[in-house]
Formats: sequence, C-alpha cells, structure tokens
Amino acid sequence: MRQVHLAALLGFAAFAAALPSPSTDHNNLNHRSTKDAKVLILGGGVAGVIAARTLHQKGIDDFLIVEARSELGGRMQNYTIGVPGKQYTVEVGPNWIQGTQTGNGPANPILTLARKHHVKNQYNDLDGSITTYDYNGLKDYRDVLDASVDQFSQIVADAGERVKMQQVDLGLQSAYGITSATPKNMYEAACQYYQVDWVRKYAQAPDQNSWIASAWNNNFTFDVDMGGFSDTNNLCIDQRGFKTIIQAEAADFLQPEQVSLNSVVTTVAYSEDGVTVTLQDNTTLTADYVLCTFSLGVLQYGDIAFKPTLPSWKVEAIQSMVMATYTKIFLQFEEKFWFDTEMAIYADKERGRYPIWQSLDHVKFFPGSGLVFVTVTGDFSLRIEAMKDSDVQDEVMEVLRAMYPNITLPDPVAFHFKRWNADPLFRGSYSNWPPSFLPGHSENLRAAVDTRLWFAGEATSLKYYGFLHGAYFEGLYAGEDIAKCVNDSTCTGRPHLNSVVDASPYPFVSITP
Repeated sequence: MRQVHLAALLGFAAFAAALPSPSTDHNNLNHRSTKDAKVLILGGGVAGVIAARTLHQKGIDDFLIVEARSELGGRMQNYTIGVPGKQYTVEVGPNWIQGTQTGNGPANPILTLARKHHVKNQYNDLDGSITTYDYNGLKDYRDVLDASVDQFSQIVADAGERVKMQQVDLGLQSAYGITSATPKNMYEAACQYYQVDWVRKYAQAPDQNSWIASAWNNNFTFDVDMGGFSDTNNLCIDQRGFKTIIQAEAADFLQPEQVSLNSVVTTVAYSEDGVTVTLQDNTTLTADYVLCTFSLGVLQYGDIAFKPTLPSWKVEAIQSMVMATYTKIFLQFEEKFWFDTEMAIYADKERGRYPIWQSLDHVKFFPGSGLVFVTVTGDFSLRIEAMKDSDVQDEVMEVLRAMYPNITLPDPVAFHFKRWNADPLFRGSYSNWPPSFLPGHSENLRAAVDTRLWFAGEATSLKYYGFLHGAYFEGLYAGEDIAKCVNDSTCTGRPHLNSVVDASPYPFVSITP
C-alpha cells in the first residue's frame, strides 16, 4: 500500500509553504484509478518534475513523484562552505546554464526557469578571461588555447561533412589525428582538455567520445544556425542554490500528496496490467504506468531490480552509453592570492591533473569570498574518489604551490568535493556518448517497455545528452506521451529496435566455432 512522506519533507521550508492548498473541487480526481496512482514518477530531478508538470497541464493529477532524497532537484545539489561569518552556497552538481539565448531567439528552458523564479546567474567568460600556468608557474600559452578552439571548430565542421557523406562515426581522438591536431606537448594537451573534457562538458578524454555525436551535442546547444540557444554560459550564484529553479517550479503545481520523499526504490515490476514499485522499507506502490528517471549510472550498476528483467535490446542500450564523472573541488582561503581572471589552465606532464581552475572571489561572482575551485573529470575523478580528503587536498595544494612558486601559500581554511561516482543514487555525474554508441541505441534507451514502463532523463536525449535542458525536454516529452496513454486506450508506447545492426556486413560469416 502507498505510504507517502508528506508536506514538511519537501526539502526546504519555503518549498513546503509555497505548495498550493489542497483543491476543494477535486478536479485532480478526474483520472483517479483504483491503484495508488495512475502514474508513478521515479525520481524528483529535472526530468521527473517537468514530466509531472506536463501531466498536470494535461489535466492528469493522479501521479506520485517518488524521490530517494529529502528534497527535489536530483543532481542539482549545493553545499555551504566556509568558516563562520564567511560562508557561501556553492554548486557541487550542475552550475551553468549552458547556451542561454541570442536576441529574441529561443531561450534555453533552464534560463526561462531561472528568470521566472529569479534565480541569480551571471555570464561566465570561459573563452576570454583566462590565465595560463605550468608546473614552473605563470606561462602564457593562450595562443595555443586559441589554436585549440579553432581545431575543435574544424573537427565539428568535419563531423558535419561525415554525416552528409554517411561515413561511419569515430572517436574524437581519431578526429584529432585525421585533422593533424593531435597534441604534441603538455600545453597542447591541456588546451585540448579545456576544450573537450571541460568546456564542452564531455568529462572524458577524446578517445572516449563519439566524434559525430560530440559535434551535434555541441551545435544543437551552442550554434544558433543549428537551432542552438547561444554560445554563452551563465554561472548560477544564487545563494538559495541552483536547485531553486526546479523546486520553485514544483511548488507552483504540486500538492503534498503527490510527492513521496526519502523513498528509495529497489524493485520495479511490470506487466500488461500495470506496475508495482517496491521501496527499501518494503512499501509497495501500484500504478498503471511508471516513468523511470534514474541516472544512467544507476541503471548500469543494477541498483534497481526489474521484474521481469529488461529485454536484451534495452539492456544493450543502457550498457552501451557511458556515465561520466565531473568533480569540482572547492577551497577557501583567508585571502585571495590567485589570478584576477575568471578562469585558469594548469598544464602538467600528466593530462588531467588538476587542470581547470575558476575563481569565485571575483567581482562577478563572490568578491571577498576567498573561494576558488578546480575541476577534474573522468578517470582522474574516480582516482580521487578513492583517496582521503586530506590526501586530495595535499595534491591540490602541491599544484597551487607549483603555480605560485614565489609565494608561501597557506593551507585552505575550508575544503570540499562530492564523490558522485560513489553515490548510489547517481553513480556518476551525467551521460556521455562513446564511439560505439549508435543512434539506434539512443532510440532504445528512451523506448518504453510494454507500454507500461517508461524512461526519461538527460541520457535519453538524442540532441542534448549530458545537459540540464536535455533532462527538461525529455521530461516534457515523456509527460506528453504518457498523457496520451492515460487518455487513449490504444496507447502503443515508444518504438524500439530489436537489434542495432551495422550499416555494412562484417567481412566474416562467423568468428566463433
């Protein structure tokens, strides 16, 4: 039976207070079923909340958001860092509105939400406000960075030509080789990292990225000529946290009985008659439809048991994509001693060793805060997750002291980073498209199973995988499609491919005895 954790648990007091009062005309019962809900939405992140809002807008209020954490927001998480009297809210999860708006053109829906709920954000100059360093200190190689920007632009253009010619996909590392742009030294490697692993937020090295998908993922967000929003990025600096955009949006339409917090899902059983979801405390919830918005990492890790087991085409799609890890390491010092630009790049003999730095003690962000953070990604993120905080801090300070060899640097007064890969509710930061992942896999990742079991999230977005707006659009589309099923008994779900096949036959009929 349904056991709901109610109003006071909605994450923060303002959200609970902002919830609309229970309806007296009971319009929300128009589609009431004899089950616990018509639709269960598993996960209260961007995709889950937007799917719920879409159902509500379609006149369907018989749904329940089931969220494992104590608040809505998913990976939109913040942390209060700093010594008493000098504390600040920083974002350990998503931090940027990536691709904002050009003139009166289409606005990124995340920007629209930020405007609606007055969430403070500031343009972040990722291209022009940069200081560069190596292990001997200040070293100006901004010309190399400029060349790296041009190289990536050429690689994206060449990917477009490959699509026109229907040529096969390759990894970005192959793209760099084909265009004679493979890094030859640590400065070129650091600038390539800045472009691929960091600015484009792939959070993985070039050999782990699809050439063609990386290009469309970039263009559909940043290139206005391809329908993108803009090539600018805004940093959220709102002290309520970036999560406010989704929590405040939820407060506009959610009733207390439509949310169950602190509810960890362990099993999803589905059949032609409906679905049954079992929680960690053995509570069971029944519905006609279920929308899973679990992260790709959770699906890959097998934290959720599906009964019956998912079909092979769905399992292959889940396991063919990659869950990347992106880690921001925050430090607070009593006084600022570092670069006056917004960004800095550190070149090291080891690619990816604490390379990307950002000053929050900047006139545009938190002046006087004493805050700076460094970002690592991919395998290096996994490495530091296995280390003690004190050991990571020692390594970070070793790099900082190399960047400033003529200054005696103090230890930080505050230090923090989140272990995203180790978190069982996420198992990483966001999805990434590897060279072996095909459009057919993407179609199967977002396909429904037997019309009852649905999937949505940033990972299911063909165009915008890895982005917050990818999660937004997928929640919107899933809500629209499920609403059609609720209102039409002839629902067919979403199509899938039984097999994702190669475009050309293999040269051998058989490779096994």
